[in-house]
Formats: sequence, C-alpha cells, structure tokens
Amino acid sequence: MLYSLFEMNQAALAPMRAAADLGQIYFRNPFNPLTNTPVGKNMAALFEMVERVTRRYGKPDFGIDEIDIDGDMVPVTERIAWSHPFCNLVHFEKTTAKRQWRKQPKLVIVAPMSGHHATLLRGTVRTMLPDHDVYITDWIDARQVPVSLGQFDLDDYIDYLIEIFQALGPGTHVMAVCQPSVPVLAAVAVMSARKDKCTPKSMTLMGGPIDTRRNPTVVNNLAEEKGIDWFRRNVISKVPLPYPGTMRSVYPGFLQLNGFMSMNLDRHVHAHRELFVHLVRGDGDSADKHKDFYDEYLSVMDLTAEFFLQTVDTVFVEHHLPKGTMTHRNERVDLTKIKSCALMTVEGEKDDISGVGQTEAAHDLCVNIPKRKRRHHLQKRVGHYGVFNGGRFRAEIAPSIGDFIRANGG
Repeated sequence: MLYSLFEMNQAALAPMRAAADLGQIYFRNPFNPLTNTPVGKNMAALFEMVERVTRRYGKPDFGIDEIDIDGDMVPVTERIAWSHPFCNLVHFEKTTAKRQWRKQPKLVIVAPMSGHHATLLRGTVRTMLPDHDVYITDWIDARQVPVSLGQFDLDDYIDYLIEIFQALGPGTHVMAVCQPSVPVLAAVAVMSARKDKCTPKSMTLMGGPIDTRRNPTVVNNLAEEKGIDWFRRNVISKVPLPYPGTMRSVYPGFLQLNGFMSMNLDRHVHAHRELFVHLVRGDGDSADKHKDFYDEYLSVMDLTAEFFLQTVDTVFVEHHLPKGTMTHRNERVDLTKIKSCALMTVEGEKDDISGVGQTEAAHDLCVNIPKRKRRHHLQKRVGHYGVFNGGRFRAEIAPSIGDFIRANGG
C-alpha cells in the first residue's frame, strides 16, 4: 500500500514537472526579452528547482572512459565479469597492451547495498584504478528482479561474495565500504575455515558496522529501540505494477532516502538554497558540482525485505558477529579461523552513521591475524562519505590502502 501511494504521488506530480520543464525553456530562451533580466533568471532557477525536487532519479552511469596514469590517458572499458540475478561484478578493464596493467593487484570494491547504487563509489573507483585492477559489485535494484528468480538474504549475499572471490582466483584483495564490512568479514571467515585457496589476500573495511555497541549513533539506537518487528510492520512493502519485480517484498529506496535526508535536513536545505543562488547568478561550475552530487545521492534502489530485515536483526539488534553467534547456512562464522588474510580498518573522525571504534572492533575479533598484517587508519575531519570519497580520501586514505595492499601480496 505504501509503495502504491508513493507511485500515485509521483504520477500526480507529473504535470507539475512538465510545466516546470516548459518554464525553464521559456525563461532560458535567448529570444525571450526576460531571459537576462533578474525576473527571468529567478523564474528559470525556480522552475529548475521544482523539476529537480519532483524528479524520479534513475540509476546513473559510472562514466569512467579513461584514467590518468602518470600523465598518460589510459582507456577504460566496463565489462561484466560475473553475474547473478541480484548483482553484476563490473570490471574496469584498462584497454591498452601495456604489460604492467595486467600485473596490478586485483581489487574487489564491495559497494554498500543500503539504498544507493554502486555508482556512488565512482570517485573511489577512479582513485584506486591507476594502481589496481578494479572490480565492483553493482547490486541490482530489487524492484527490477522478477519474483520467479527467488529471494535474496544475508546468506545469499555472503554466497555471492564467496563465488566472486572464487571466480577471480587466488591473490584477490577486497575493500568493503560501510554495510558490506560485516558480510565481507563473514565470507573471509567461512573461506578461511574451509581452507579455500581463493580466500582474499587482504581485506579493507571502511566505516563498517562491525560492532555497533561501540560508540552507537542515531542509526544504531533507532534499530535497537524499534526492534525487528517494528521494521517488518512499518517499512516493508510490495513492489507495485508495472515493475519486473511486482509483488516482491522490499524495503523501498525512497524510505531509505528520506531517512538519509532527515538526518542532515538543515544541510540539505542549505545546499539547495545555495544551488538556487548559483543558478540565478549563472555560476555554472558550482551549480554543476551540486547537481552531479544530488543526481547521485537522490538515485536510490529497493532492497529485498529478507535481506534488509536479516541485516538489521543480525548487525544492529542482536550483534551476532561481535558476540560470536553469527551463522551462515547453519555454519558458525568463526573469525578466529582468519589467519592469512591481512586486515585494514578505516574510520572517519566525524562519521555519524558508523561511530568511531565500530569498524576497528574487527581487530579485537580476528585474534589470529598476525600484527604485521594489521593496520588501522582514523581519518581526521571527515564524516561517513569522506571515508571513501573526496579530497582527504584521495590524498591520505587511498595511498595508505595502496601501501597496505602492496605490503600484503599486492
């Protein structure tokens, strides 16, 4: 019912969006005498803001066609290296014959499956590409997956990761951004217990909720206070027609987006006010940067209900991983089995989603990883987004991760 109401609201706003489009065209027409007047500029900016606020944002492209490596522009081709109904593994292949590209360490970036598309990590991919052979998990929007293709829960997520590591073979390194820190750690533990030769050489966990009992944030407290039954009753909905995933139970992306926005509502309101000013002034660079960010930020995807509920219960309510009670396919996830895979954790000093100490907790749980194979990086003056993107990520965090990978078989 909730999803249907949202779709009805989107349909009801369609005439307003169309009118806003026409308004932009009218007040930006070079033959309109009002175009370059204060009234014309304000009206054009207002109509663009109305269109943007009411728009349904589709999935963006990665758009990485080339990469600058030591002054050379190297072509990059996106290729799907592995595919399952809920995920494509995208390989950013450097399409030159230079031998050194083929010798770079394989790095799997596991994107969060928490509402946004993997393209949110476009900057992360760009930064890591010059020195690594980069792959990324491109999760599929649950409303696009027919019910006939089955369910997808946290156990399936871990299975997918294990299959990806096995498909890429020995010597792979993995970087988990936020939410996937838990399933990546679990997958490595399961593979280590099985003595799988394809167990990653190193794992980098970034801003992840390994133990949310440490320095809990608003997000963590909400999950514990409400409990899993509240989420099942209040946020789960059926995908309506005409999507391929009609009648699939999901946690809708628009609900997750509302949660993200409400956490920092003042900041988002201020940012849109600034955008309006830039549009009126004709400040193209500032307006374009704002629009690029929000085109990405406002593009969201649905999660399967079973994955969302199992993750909330396992990670945020019951804390199964740090308690040592987490299971995968009825097999206990034993973190003490991890011995050869190196571990690096990265946290942001101002992270308001995964508090300081939550990711570092992995070091206390993986007791059999040698000290020489461990590293912790606390980045000053960055929040959650800055852990994996932005200037400090490029200048300080990424070089540290690169050094760590090279030091552990990369």
